[in-house]
Amino acid sequence: MAVCEFYQSAELGSLTSEFGIHQLGLSLERHFYTAPEVYERDLEKIWGQSWIWVGHASQIPDVGDYFLFNFGNESVILVRDKNGEIRAHLNVCRHRGSRVCLEQAGNKRSLVCPYHAWTYNLDGTLRGGRLMPEGFDRKEHGLLPVKLIDFQGLLFVCLSQNPPPIETALKQLTPMTKPFGFENMKIAHQQSYPVQANWKLAIENYLECYHCAPSHLEYSKSHSLKDEASMTPELMEAMHKRSLEVGLPVDELRSSGEEAGQVGTDVFYRRYPLYPGYLTGSKNGEGVAPLLGDLTGYAGGATDVSVGGLNFFLAYCDHVVGYRFIPTGLQTTDIQTVWMVRADAEEGKDYNLNELTWLWDVTTKDDERIIRHNQEGVNSFHYKPGPLSEMEWGIVHFHQTYFGMMG
Repeated sequence: MAVCEFYQSAELGSLTSEFGIHQLGLSLERHFYTAPEVYERDLEKIWGQSWIWVGHASQIPDVGDYFLFNFGNESVILVRDKNGEIRAHLNVCRHRGSRVCLEQAGNKRSLVCPYHAWTYNLDGTLRGGRLMPEGFDRKEHGLLPVKLIDFQGLLFVCLSQNPPPIETALKQLTPMTKPFGFENMKIAHQQSYPVQANWKLAIENYLECYHCAPSHLEYSKSHSLKDEASMTPELMEAMHKRSLEVGLPVDELRSSGEEAGQVGTDVFYRRYPLYPGYLTGSKNGEGVAPLLGDLTGYAGGATDVSVGGLNFFLAYCDHVVGYRFIPTGLQTTDIQTVWMVRADAEEGKDYNLNELTWLWDVTTKDDERIIRHNQEGVNSFHYKPGPLSEMEWGIVHFHQTYFGMMG
């Protein structure tokens, strides 16, 4: 379905939550970006009940390797246990609630709370708690488990004990992403870009390219998505032909669980052309890393992939850029940009880090600026929701998902 067809076919009615009525096709009312009570409910209903991409299996290859993923008030430990299985635990001691792991990443034989030395096995079971009363049952006081999905090496967690049933949608996505070989990638670099804005403004900015032409001069030189009118039939046909030649699917996938009452289970896959002369997302159009997975060449385009409502990836033929927009406060968000390359690629030999990260470093810095100014304007008591353009169809869908999860 073409994006404009989606926008026109969407039932642009109104959505209701305890925080008021929202008219689809408009931006949100001011309090959705400024009210502490809305932010608290966002953490509970959206971030606490959604699948969140936290990293890649390659980050913890050995027994005892771990890293932390933090958002809002929460912290999750991702660790490889003695059986080689990846586990996810809440980083909250079952004694009096202290953080158990304080370092962002490392290797541990066991997980020891720094407060009173309660000691947990890597699988989360409590090994020992000192001087506890008679009848204390260690089996009842292990670290709280967090739901975990390993999708082609990409690790997703959900803090809810009844997470959105996304497995069926991921099966639909599997053949689309398989040629990229996500499971055989590694993280080459990740960078945080703090922005003084509510997390919803950051995601809404990512979901539309209406701003790309005026705000992203470097991106606009190579990516036709800056203006969908530039995706001419000739350019699309050339990209489709080349994609099939190198082994990439060209069909669009937009799987939504909303019709079945399964909000938060969406997956999305769509390719769009790069302009002639550009093989990938780079400064000069040349490749920046070894080809991914089973690909036999460059395909003249880029691939947008999203999982659930909060996780976004841009896949080129030689590297993948992942995006997260992590709430750290009511009007503070950590834009986390992650660059992934083929697992056997060596920095300095197979890729240059500055060349690999150049485009999405300058583009994300642009985004930080425009999102910050957006928040400053929304904070005005005179702000009123404005109409969305046809190129902002992704925001309409985000609002549907958001209100669906907020109940």
